[in-house]
Amino acid sequence: MDVSNDRQKALERVLEALERAECVLLTTHINADGDGCGSEVAAAAWLRARGTPAWIVNPTPYPDTYRFLVPDPAWVIDAAGPDVRRVAGEADTALVLDTGEVPRIGRVKPLTDGKVIVVVDHHPPGERPIEGVELRAPEACATGELVHDLIRLAGGPWPRAAVDALYVAVLTDTGGFRFSNATAACHRVTADLIERGADPERLYREVYGSLPLNRLRLLRHALATLEVDDEGRVAWMTVPPDAFQALELVPEDLEGIVDYPRAVEGVEVGLLFRTTVGGGTKVSFRSNGEVDVNALARQFGGGGHVRAAGALIEGPLEEVRPRVIEATRRAVRETLGPVARAAARREPEPGPVEAGSPPRKDDEP
Repeated sequence: MDVSNDRQKALERVLEALERAECVLLTTHINADGDGCGSEVAAAAWLRARGTPAWIVNPTPYPDTYRFLVPDPAWVIDAAGPDVRRVAGEADTALVLDTGEVPRIGRVKPLTDGKVIVVVDHHPPGERPIEGVELRAPEACATGELVHDLIRLAGGPWPRAAVDALYVAVLTDTGGFRFSNATAACHRVTADLIERGADPERLYREVYGSLPLNRLRLLRHALATLEVDDEGRVAWMTVPPDAFQALELVPEDLEGIVDYPRAVEGVEVGLLFRTTVGGGTKVSFRSNGEVDVNALARQFGGGGHVRAAGALIEGPLEEVRPRVIEATRRAVRETLGPVARAAARREPEPGPVEAGSPPRKDDEP
């Protein structure tokens, strides 16, 4: 599992910084996903196995979906709880995983002040980068791949919690190995993790094998809002605020819903809109290939990956939604050019018109 010279040098700098650490505070982005959570748990388990105290402090609550990865609930400290100041005071190093931008770590940012900051991320750099010792590798399938590289460079140890967490990190950020980032290097990492004891069937079942009934009820409400634009290349859904609140759901319950508009035949970009507690609008962007939704999300102060990104936009949904949809249409046209509705939906081309037959509607000027 060779890596590039640039990644190797960055890994060595990160390892050196963490080897000097006496206590590490780990964090990831707002509304952590499987890659963020898995990378945190893996790094924390590895550090603790080496004798370095490590604590997970996230800007938003640790998702229930991934709590099965945490060997001891005491590892996770509530950013608004009574213990956070003590833990932050003990830590001399902050390890930021799966993001490298100041706004994405929210309320945790002040807790990192005055510490050695280490950033390990696989997203393209943004406009407000977190400064520190960094390993940024957008070509990696997941941040979990980079943490795997780090532990491998260190020669271990490989606690079971780290192995399982890294498998989940890669599993989730590749969409169950469905997305284009499920590269040969990605599969080599997962093969290594399986050899070290990861159980693919059990871990898949933990993450995807069961859903709370209320998530499915929310999906029913959201699907009723599904719309497709006139060219058939942009589709979107809106999470009804009343249903979201009535079902007592949290943001992690929305994971995967944006894949439904993206899955509509002929669609290039799928969008999901929801109203936030503060009255703003959260938008999730998903691309089927050619359109760079990271660049699209950055127009609205967000970011992410080329095919998966998000943005939190000030303003009510009714005002934000048409602006985002129009910008998405524009991005699709600029990337793929104008297209007729029939072509966008991949309908068959009409055959030749026989002499003497009346003109078809699609032949009319």
